[in-house]
Amino acid sequence: MYLENAISTHNKFWKYLIGSIIIVFASFIGQIPLGIAIVLKSIESKQGFPTDETKLMKMLSGNLSLFLILFSFAVALLAIYLVVKYLHNQSFLTLTTSRTRVDWKRIFFSFGVWSIFTIISVAISYFSEPENFVMNFKPMPFLILLVISIIMIPIQTSTEEYVFRGYLMQGFANLSMNKWFPLLMTSLIFGLLHIANPEVQKMGTITMVYYIGTGLLLGVMTLMDEGMELALGFHAANNLISALLITSDWTAFQTDSILKDKSTPSAGFEIILPVFIIFPLILLIFSKKYNWSNWKEKLLGKIEINSNIKIESDEHAKL
Repeated sequence: MYLENAISTHNKFWKYLIGSIIIVFASFIGQIPLGIAIVLKSIESKQGFPTDETKLMKMLSGNLSLFLILFSFAVALLAIYLVVKYLHNQSFLTLTTSRTRVDWKRIFFSFGVWSIFTIISVAISYFSEPENFVMNFKPMPFLILLVISIIMIPIQTSTEEYVFRGYLMQGFANLSMNKWFPLLMTSLIFGLLHIANPEVQKMGTITMVYYIGTGLLLGVMTLMDEGMELALGFHAANNLISALLITSDWTAFQTDSILKDKSTPSAGFEIILPVFIIFPLILLIFSKKYNWSNWKEKLLGKIEINSNIKIESDEHAKL
């Protein structure tokens, strides 16, 4: 059982607080190269230091800024591995899945399913309102983008999944000893951490419905499937395909993609559609594929403590 992987009398919640601080600190260290590049560019161009993320992305070339932003996630992922191994004395596998090994077929299946949905969505938008798009394809910059994206974006998305659907979800499970609290808390935190994204600034706080809804989707996937594989594949497809296909002047990732969206951003049906129609359809596909059952217990039930932990607790109490 996935959440039960981390349940231990020695895995106190304060360790997760310390671990979280270490991971955040590592992320800040990973941002040092980006900071240096921006300072040097500011001095060279005499434009001054950028005051928001949009100006930051425009200061450097698209591919360079993308790589430097994603680099911090690689440092954070290494920190997660070290924290789990040495602070919690837990294997990285148990942070990933309840299976005896990582199921790569699940990762690739989820990646493929959401890639298809994303490509179809972009195609519908393009052919229904072609006046909103311009061709942005340049062979060499796109080739560089492709290499950076294939290597770095899965690292970025995996880091986010290991933080939210892995480390924090198991941490909140240790605190609450139930399943609904970790699901709710990780989804809310995941959504709220996107509140500074340019999309939210442009379209308003209703965009948070999408981000929190996405967090719930990924959390439900993880709990129902007893592992993070489906969430890892979904998140990688979402960011990778989007970065390669389409960009705009107001998105978090501004890349040398194939298309550029020139439309004025607005929040409406395109925010509601994924959360309340597409996401349930995705869960239906996965539930049929992997024979999910007992939804209430897996999403809302209590944590079952196995006999080894009970024995450990008894011995600890005697001391």
